[in-house]
Amino acid sequence: MPKAKTDSILLEYETFGKISSEPLLLISGLGAQMIRWADEFCKTLSESGFYVIRFDNRDVGLSTKFDELGMPDIIKIGISILKGEIVSGIPYSLEDMAKDAVNLLDFLEIKRAHIVGMSMGGMIAQEIAINFPERVRSLTSIMSTTGNPDVPNPKPEIIASFLRKPSGDKDEIIKNMVEGRKLLHGTKFPFNFEYEFEDATRNFDRSSHTDGILRQLVAVMTQRNRKELLKEIKVPTLIIHGSEDPLIALEGGMDTVEAIEESELLVIYGMGHNLPRE
Repeated sequence: MPKAKTDSILLEYETFGKISSEPLLLISGLGAQMIRWADEFCKTLSESGFYVIRFDNRDVGLSTKFDELGMPDIIKIGISILKGEIVSGIPYSLEDMAKDAVNLLDFLEIKRAHIVGMSMGGMIAQEIAINFPERVRSLTSIMSTTGNPDVPNPKPEIIASFLRKPSGDKDEIIKNMVEGRKLLHGTKFPFNFEYEFEDATRNFDRSSHTDGILRQLVAVMTQRNRKELLKEIKVPTLIIHGSEDPLIALEGGMDTVEAIEESELLVIYGMGHNLPRE
């Protein structure tokens, strides 16, 4: 797959469909490689008339890693946030990651694109719409939120699963990945263990480097409250959220709709924090 040189980093990316079609950029969530946007999903979008671009965010997959920045002290940062203190010296921000995505569009010589993000990717997509409105044809924010601290926090067991230190053993890491996905799944759609196991194995074999997840997590933890800024967005906006999302509560999607005047909310009842094939 090709790599885009953007500023001082390389972003691994892949495209689907005709370059003459309307460009649609897919932005992945926390620790997720671009292949979490399933091949079948990307092909369906391209067959619907889009030039689909998916890519690895910085610090995951096959894009540039930031190991020289070290491992952040998540507990210390979390305590500072709870105390209302300003956290300084973070590895990078969601705004930096948004600039990465725009740089990728520059590399591909795309002036404006439909911007679609899930979870952390939705937060990055919102930052693109705020900071680079001229680059956005439409915004789709999936199972994401505004950064508003009034939105309910994740359930404790979900936070614990994210902070669990992965074992160096491949089988154990894949097992933990599948268990984590099941924890986020919701009740409407059956959990396809075989598919999730194969997908987790594919992700591990492609890149087993996990240190970047904590640096991405710090970017999420220290994100700014975008609610007032989102009120300036004028492009067509769709908010998609599962009613049983245990990681980013439905209130996160509702808060986004409340902020963006012309936005629409699609609630998928019984869906958790995932994109089930159905």
